[in-house]
Amino acid sequence: MINKQVGTTAEALSGIADGSVVMIGGFGSVGQPDALIEALIEQGARDLTVVANNAGAGRVGLAKLLDAGRVRRIICSYPRSSGSVVFEDLFRAGLLELEIVPQGTLAERIRAAGAGIAGFYTPTTVGTILAKGKETREFSGRLYVLEQALGADVALIQAWRTDRIGNCVYRETGRNFNAVMATAARTTIVQTCGMTEVGGLDPEAIVTPGIFVHRVVHIPDGEAAAPAHLKKEEV
Repeated sequence: MINKQVGTTAEALSGIADGSVVMIGGFGSVGQPDALIEALIEQGARDLTVVANNAGAGRVGLAKLLDAGRVRRIICSYPRSSGSVVFEDLFRAGLLELEIVPQGTLAERIRAAGAGIAGFYTPTTVGTILAKGKETREFSGRLYVLEQALGADVALIQAWRTDRIGNCVYRETGRNFNAVMATAARTTIVQTCGMTEVGGLDPEAIVTPGIFVHRVVHIPDGEAAAPAHLKKEEV
């Protein structure tokens, strides 16, 4: 019987190697898998490349991982935001490499990796420094830049409800980058607010099929309101 649930965050994060590319879901602090990030800090992997929408805020979550000195390079759309003090200090000191990718392009690069597409052309960065060194082609009189797919060794994501075979439902804006990142990594690890039995999720509400998920750890969150599309008995 398939059961992808593990008992602890330490078990969920085991085996992540130094130098890994790690995707971290969320949009700012919304949908960010903080318990998995804490476990990654405890696990000790270093020299990481992190793919995320932003570079964290304050000194918690992703920012705490940066502050621990575990990240060599970050690929993101918004490195500077309210409270991004850790990123700014590390970047100014030359301790952190940065690749900026426009948000829509970042999402599509990740989606392409999950779909097995090597790359795509987009007009987004034509004529800017972000297009430097990249192939350009003209289509119908307009220039486009070639962007390559972006995959990862590990994806850390947060879901609202998950069953033991890894099917995931997200709550409202918690869906964000979590869903697309789940498809683009060799190992996808899910922090879920609630576990259900197989058949306990509305199949029309499942966004990430369990085929993309390798480990699930239950981190209860009783404060958030349940989405209306969940079955009544699972709320």
